[in-house]
Amino acid sequence: MTVKDLIDGGDFKAITVADEAAPITGGYCGDLLSIVMGNAPENSAWITIQSHVNIVAVASLRGISAIIIAHGFTPDEDTVETAKEEDVTILKTQLQPFEAAKLLVEKYGL
Repeated sequence: MTVKDLIDGGDFKAITVADEAAPITGGYCGDLLSIVMGNAPENSAWITIQSHVNIVAVASLRGISAIIIAHGFTPDEDTVETAKEEDVTILKTQLQPFEAAKLLVEKYGL
């Protein structure tokens, strides 16, 4: 699966897209950045409710293919601009984190 598959599926709105062809080979859910930084797998879709600029740094350090901001939260302008500069994909959904994770498994086969 790729970032493009998530965008084309209609369940996640693209905020920034660094690489539509980036592979997504797993998922990770978490909001405590230090735990995500130490445990999220490379090429994963990271589901979080965090929407501040520090999520970009964590995603970049871990090689995360896409950040999915759940629960309808929206990143601020600084976060969006930093994600563009750092080539980090941010997607958004109205779904709660559990529901977003369930969707990734059931619909997208993760």
